Amino acid sequence: MDVWKTTFIHMVKTETGTYFVSDLLVDICDCFMHHMEIYNVKNSKHLKMIKPDTMIFNLVLEACVRFKLTIRAERIIELMAVVGVVADANTIVLIAQIHEMNGQRDELKKFKDYIDRVPARLLYHYRQFYDCLLSLHFKFDDIDAAAELVLDMCKHHGSSSFSGGFLSNNQMDLQKTYLIPIASRNLKTGLRLQIEPKLLQKDYVLSVGSHPELATFIGGRLVPSNKALAKVIHGYRKHGKIGDLSKTIVSIQKASGVMQKLGLSSSVLGSCIQIRWLETSHDILDDMELAGTPMDFEAYLSLLSAYSKERMTKEAKVLIKQMRKRGWLQDLSDEDVVSGRFLEKGSLPLLDKNSVTVVEKSGLAESLIRELKEEENTLPRMVYEINTSIYFFCKGNMMEDALRTYQRMQEREIQPTVQTFTHLINGYSKLKMYREITILWGEIKRKLDSGDLSSHRELHDMLLWNFIRGGYFERVLEVIEYMKRSGMYIDKWKYKSEFLMFHKYLYRSLKEEQAKTEAQRKRLEHVRAFRKWACID
Repeated sequence: MDVWKTTFIHMVKTETGTYFVSDLLVDICDCFMHHMEIYNVKNSKHLKMIKPDTMIFNLVLEACVRFKLTIRAERIIELMAVVGVVADANTIVLIAQIHEMNGQRDELKKFKDYIDRVPARLLYHYRQFYDCLLSLHFKFDDIDAAAELVLDMCKHHGSSSFSGGFLSNNQMDLQKTYLIPIASRNLKTGLRLQIEPKLLQKDYVLSVGSHPELATFIGGRLVPSNKALAKVIHGYRKHGKIGDLSKTIVSIQKASGVMQKLGLSSSVLGSCIQIRWLETSHDILDDMELAGTPMDFEAYLSLLSAYSKERMTKEAKVLIKQMRKRGWLQDLSDEDVVSGRFLEKGSLPLLDKNSVTVVEKSGLAESLIRELKEEENTLPRMVYEINTSIYFFCKGNMMEDALRTYQRMQEREIQPTVQTFTHLINGYSKLKMYREITILWGEIKRKLDSGDLSSHRELHDMLLWNFIRGGYFERVLEVIEYMKRSGMYIDKWKYKSEFLMFHKYLYRSLKEEQAKTEAQRKRLEHVRAFRKWACID
């Protein structure tokens, strides 16, 4: 296997090389499984020599992540389960990135209970895992789950464990490897992947995704980034759940153990004021007071100043009453306070004027503004939910249910994604329902031509592979033409091998004039065109 490792290390540097070695790894695994069936032995010396190890799988998976070849990556993950290779800490992080790109939240959640209990020394390594899970919560617009994960991260001070999970620390010490069901909720059916979360190989350094955007590592613990907090704030506001936002702020602040003046509440309030979410800011002030954690004078003054600038007299007077109940602004008239003249007169000599804009020094407001702009380009939550359902049905061979779900997607005028079609193709392919794939190809073509779907090499590769196996050579030529038009590299040797495996003697000696029907004549023409393209004969 050392020779293979050297080859793989060199080949995965390019996208084309990654395509090649991923196919090669599939062939090696097929060879291993074939020999295991013949000899009916799992641990013979001969089998150990041809069995790929964790490092080889990690090399290919990392390259797939780098070049966003997530369809191939899914196949590689399944092969790990089939061959019985243990996934280490690096593998788990790579799997997390693959599931995040594919929008497969349910698959990634299966790992969380085990990752929550890893030793503190591995927290830095697993920050990417939590980053991916948090990203998926946001993609599914599940703000409650996202806030819960953020709170868990803040509670984890390095020595203690997360609040979630079902394994005790003693159980983790006694057991090194665990089984995770792949694309199934039942360990007794489907594939099971062995994982060892504590295993981090020293001879392999993971380089992909070294800069998570949502979960950072500061002072020996996981910390949500400004981007993550901005998404939580915007999500709660969008759903009209400011009360839940305030509770989350209080909980995070307590878990983080920071001083109130420098706490999250001041940053959140100041950010909302800066982007003119004044009603939201006022609600947060009220919620904090009701929760028994009232904010300081500067926070109230920041909102009052914003009301004054926006000439929101009615709202300002309500806030003034609240401030006077707390013993502030007793010697000033409403007119002076609402107009903001009291600041110019120096009526509050003890006030640091820089504190009136407490959040301008923070990046949270900028993150909120970016989040509002980026939201326009994000996929709707329903796309991820429908794709998850289709994925589940296809993995369970329930293609009628998968097709009905896809049809409901069309009825709602929700645009399918590449993942939608790959799930359906994989489901039909597993059952050798190649004719149904040709029907699906018709829909894919229409969406490619209309611009609703972009050309995707992995999707075209899947179609080619299935059409060759099914003997639909007119469709094969159509896919090849689309790939040529998009400037995609096509591995002729690979598809030549597939053809020779399944159709080596197809129409080899039949002449055109011997064709009995027009359909047979056209099929002969398409087969000959493919043989010529693949340089066969």
